[in-house]
Amino acid sequence: MRILGIWDGHDAGAAVVRDGSIEFAINEERLSRRKLDVGFPSLSIKACLSYLNLKPGDIDYVSSSTTDFAKTLTRAFPSLKEQYYMIRRRKVEQDRFSAIKKKVKYLLTEIPPSRATLLAGNLLIKKRLIAMGFRRDIALLHFDHHFCHAAAAAFCSGFNRCLVLTLDGIGDGLSGSVSVFEDGRLNRIAVISGRDSFGIFFEHVTNLLNMRELEDEGKVMALADYAYPIEDDKNPLMDFFRVSGIEVHAKYGSLDMYEKLKKILWRYPSEQFAFMAQRTLEVKVLELIRNALEVTGCDKVALSGGVFSNIKVNMLVDELEEVGGCFIFPHMGDGGLALGAAMAANYKLNNICKYDFKNVFFGPQFSDTEIVGALTDNGLKYTKYEAIDDLISETAGLIAGGQIVFWFQGAMEYGPRALGNRSILAAANSEDIKNHLNLRLKMRVWYQPFCPSILQEDAHHFSETSPGPAYDRFMTRGYRVRHGVTSEIKGVISLSGTCRPQVVSEGDGIFYKLLVEVKKLLGRGVVLNTSFNLHGDPLVCTPEDAVKTFIATGNEYMAIGNYMVASTVEKAPGQ
Repeated sequence: MRILGIWDGHDAGAAVVRDGSIEFAINEERLSRRKLDVGFPSLSIKACLSYLNLKPGDIDYVSSSTTDFAKTLTRAFPSLKEQYYMIRRRKVEQDRFSAIKKKVKYLLTEIPPSRATLLAGNLLIKKRLIAMGFRRDIALLHFDHHFCHAAAAAFCSGFNRCLVLTLDGIGDGLSGSVSVFEDGRLNRIAVISGRDSFGIFFEHVTNLLNMRELEDEGKVMALADYAYPIEDDKNPLMDFFRVSGIEVHAKYGSLDMYEKLKKILWRYPSEQFAFMAQRTLEVKVLELIRNALEVTGCDKVALSGGVFSNIKVNMLVDELEEVGGCFIFPHMGDGGLALGAAMAANYKLNNICKYDFKNVFFGPQFSDTEIVGALTDNGLKYTKYEAIDDLISETAGLIAGGQIVFWFQGAMEYGPRALGNRSILAAANSEDIKNHLNLRLKMRVWYQPFCPSILQEDAHHFSETSPGPAYDRFMTRGYRVRHGVTSEIKGVISLSGTCRPQVVSEGDGIFYKLLVEVKKLLGRGVVLNTSFNLHGDPLVCTPEDAVKTFIATGNEYMAIGNYMVASTVEKAPGQ
């Protein structure tokens, strides 16, 4: 039985599961080249069918998520979704109606789903599917927004029993859920209303700091490091939320909250405001998790929802004495809902609740013919390596010599992080390279830190946290860097002395081999690893995307498949 999961909201996408395996998953942005694209995921569905060599008739069930009033309205009138997308991403000039549209959006999203919106959503989605060639009687299932988040976290965690917590902005009238996964059953025990949303709180903070909500929350977290700390009892944002057991109560509704935050920001520098918001999120989420662990008697946690893209919150959760294991679903935001919906359907239909989740390379991969075609069509010269090990040795030598290498290999990653198949790589010990990457190559703000990829056998050398980052293969949480080793990885450490590592093991194929070769040259198997894109663009998907980005940046080296491309540009500082 093949199940197609779809998500047609923010960061739209599609995924296919069969039995207990994930066959393919991709987000619309990678194909449309519009960051965090919204709307019906036609391109993603076509990609799923194409790469699995399927016809629409080969799909047994289609599963979708979220049937609240706002979602149904934008399914009926897609132009509304597009208008808000352009406003949120600041692709249009601000006018007198922009603020009104935002306020209306927040009001509408708090309206919960109903029988009417479920039936209307079903008809609207089925109409789009039929237009793509699916059967008129295709079986269509719908699942609650937060159940899809929870299913993805629980079923991929590897835990037999755990607390499952979801937190985000809002979906189906809720901003969170508390569940227990045990004996193959996922049972919800509490919900958090949309009015009491940690996610909307942080969205407002992001927007007030003149950043893009649903996209730049990581910048807020990074900016917070540059503030003078304020004691919790002097933080005016702390009383915005009250946690009582496993209930969350916001002092203000979403619109009033925005106005109150705006007045507080007037009195503080931006970095101080970011610090207060970040600290409030940390304190309140940890309080909720501690209470939920006590109520459920669990010692392991599985987390999903956009709030858990905050790697410092995740670090503090992982460090709790009460937590004996912590899993964060790698595509924790709404972009992971397509896969979550497919898993929810598989659970309902087939009682399948376990997936062998060793990597997230669920996207397309490309042939030598496609790679060479992209290179030659764009006039690039290249060297072919018959043995991939020779290319790996050459790349390791370039990195050790201070060069920045664009790295394109195998199947594309699913989710927001580059994990060694669509990556930009460099030595981790150079601040000059870090600054060059931020300000000239990636063209983003200077204070955003980069992340390291580290060999599993070297992970404990860098982390003071026990058990260390040995189990985090997906860059989902921060870790405290061990005192005395910062000079070895100063290009990938935040000002607070933390980093967000990807831990690479032997099962990770040629990327593992690359780090082994780097270790031979530099003493440790660690590199700076950032996503292969320009800031504000999606991760590259195809060889053509990679070539265009390579040319646009003027970087000197790109390893793509078995080919090395070298241009003739001025070297970066420190090279």
